[in-house]
Amino acid sequence: MKINYFKYKMYISRLKTLCVFLVFNLGTSIIAQEANKEKQKVLKESKEFLSEASYEMENNNFSLAEAAYREAIATNPEEDTGKYNLGIAYYDKEMNDVAMSRFKQAAAVADTKSDKHKVFHNLGNTFMNEKLYKEAVESYKNALRNNPKDEETRYNYALAKELLEEQEKNGGGDDNKENQEDKQEEEKKENQDNENNKKDKEDGDQKNEQNKGEEEQDKKEGNENEDNGKPEEPKDKKQQQPPTEPGKLSPQQVKNLLEAMNNEEKKVQEKINAKKQKGTKVKPEKDW
Repeated sequence: MKINYFKYKMYISRLKTLCVFLVFNLGTSIIAQEANKEKQKVLKESKEFLSEASYEMENNNFSLAEAAYREAIATNPEEDTGKYNLGIAYYDKEMNDVAMSRFKQAAAVADTKSDKHKVFHNLGNTFMNEKLYKEAVESYKNALRNNPKDEETRYNYALAKELLEEQEKNGGGDDNKENQEDKQEEEKKENQDNENNKKDKEDGDQKNEQNKGEEEQDKKEGNENEDNGKPEEPKDKKQQQPPTEPGKLSPQQVKNLLEAMNNEEKKVQEKINAKKQKGTKVKPEKDW
């Protein structure tokens, strides 16, 4: 039996291609299954954290609920529920800035019309609280695109448009955001000034303590000089004395010599007086 070499090579090539295709599909299928398992695991963990957060909110444990919402967001950052619910929690606590931030995050990942409507409606509310009427109009407009039948959103949209027109008429417009930034900058500068004043006060107190210590040291040295009967003269005083002629005492030297003689005479007189006042010694009694 003769074998056609060309046909044999074609057969082997097709067989190899088929094996590669089967292996690739098998590998892809296994990877897809593992990815699906991981996704299901993430969804389960996220739901558990959301459930825990809801329970803590019902029991007025805001800090625990906030922590659980954060865990849910970290576990599944592509899901909007945790971000939206945490935004609602902040909004109820009148923490408007952080609520706005969470609603923006939720709006970026929301994938259904219902979710988008709720997120943009509440985002518009946070803009209204900050008097950012231009942003509020856009948010309510996006909410209506996803649910044009909602009367509350429609009312808020009309109100935001009216307030925006009034703001622009009064010259407010986009300056409102700049005013807020200026206010934040002023607060930052004020805090820095307070820190600088506090530091200056501490440096001043430290300097006062140092000066006080030097004064006490000078006072102590002055007392020691008085006890020795030789008051210390300023260092500059010798330099200020006029030069004396050889063999002649200056007025200051004469004064110092007289004071020394008076001190010696006084000590001798005190010793004489002490001997006069000294009486007969008293022998101490023994305690038998």
